[in-house]
Amino acid sequence: MSGTTMGVTTTSKTFTPMTFAPLNLSRYLLWSGFALLLIVAPLVFSKGALLWTLSQIGIAMILGLSYNMLLGQGGMLSFGHAVYSGLGAFCAIHMMNHAGVHVPTTLIPLVGGVAGMFFGVLFGYVTTRKSGTTFAMITLGLVELVFAGSLMFPEFFGGEGGLTTNRVRGEVLFGLSYGPQIQVYYLIALWLFLSTIAMFAFTQTPLGRMLNAVRDNPERVEFVGYDTQWVRYLTLILAAFFAGISGGLSAINFEIVSAENVSAIRSGGVLLFVFIGGIGFFFGPLLGAIVGIFFSVMLSEHTEAWQLYLGLFFILLVRFAPAGLASLIMMLVRVAAFGKIGRIWRSLLALSLFCLLGAVGFVVGVEMMYKLTLASADGSVMSVFGQSLDAASAGPWLLVAGLIGAAIVGYRKLQPGYAELWGDVNGEILAHQLTGAA
Repeated sequence: MSGTTMGVTTTSKTFTPMTFAPLNLSRYLLWSGFALLLIVAPLVFSKGALLWTLSQIGIAMILGLSYNMLLGQGGMLSFGHAVYSGLGAFCAIHMMNHAGVHVPTTLIPLVGGVAGMFFGVLFGYVTTRKSGTTFAMITLGLVELVFAGSLMFPEFFGGEGGLTTNRVRGEVLFGLSYGPQIQVYYLIALWLFLSTIAMFAFTQTPLGRMLNAVRDNPERVEFVGYDTQWVRYLTLILAAFFAGISGGLSAINFEIVSAENVSAIRSGGVLLFVFIGGIGFFFGPLLGAIVGIFFSVMLSEHTEAWQLYLGLFFILLVRFAPAGLASLIMMLVRVAAFGKIGRIWRSLLALSLFCLLGAVGFVVGVEMMYKLTLASADGSVMSVFGQSLDAASAGPWLLVAGLIGAAIVGYRKLQPGYAELWGDVNGEILAHQLTGAA
């Protein structure tokens, strides 16, 4: 800028200060650790059954994260999210059967994602016109409609037997035939990592922020000029895309897709897993997928009572930690961050040991009951936790009663003191935060 002051010409320049955004090192470390965990996991759990389980966990994680885009971020309770993953799986398996080597297996999940997005555009325009309970009931009707249609149109859905495929198609590309399960796992891990980054990035976009506003106060969002139906609609389309990716990976991993993939049971399972992990946290569905696959896959191979254990676990979690497992972890992290974990860890450990003692006694009792009622033809001798027990004798039942009784007594004795200590610690943390803010 230039000017004249009392006959003297002056010249001045305006400089724009340079600013540097701080490097978010913790975020880079977190994502690097997640990628490293995905790479190292099959090296630690290298047996065939464990590798198969890891693959299922990865698929469930993508589906859970996509569902949490609706429920956790948008408050949209859907009972039909499996429709998009299932239809994506059907389209992916048709592509695998009819396209031959023209579409690499590596890109088959993308085919499922595009198919899921297409059906999201088709069905979402109807379902998202309402919200709340009405939306939930419409999605329940939708999943029943699609499930019934899967049995009525066997040309596309394969009837009750479903459709099968062979993931080892044509020539081997870059040394990847996807015959060995380890190759399939790393394909799932790759898509899981990319999908997780994309869904986390969505939470930082204007649409993701507006979705949170629609969840919390839709009337105010409409007042400032936004169409809440379109926000929900666009979000459902994106969630359906990632659900379709999980469906495509499922078609590759299992090499079969059936009507069960689009059933209400599958949708209910996703809802249950996400609630267990915690809908209020982005990483909650990741934890829920691990716990859900543990119960439904690993535990189901060893006991017929796995659904009983899953139901009781869910009830206890809703009773004592309604925000899910992620909330428990974050509360402990918060206490540790303020340097107060040393005050509670002994009481917490003692209380956890008594809870574990009661859980062991309960499991032994349930397994012996199942043995006497459902498997009595094979005798009364059984193996629980590597120990041989006779369910017809009094000794094991006395042991069960002793374990449960000791757990009840110990819990009742320690819980009041721990609750008081926990309240004092969190009160001090709150006071420190208020003092710091002032």
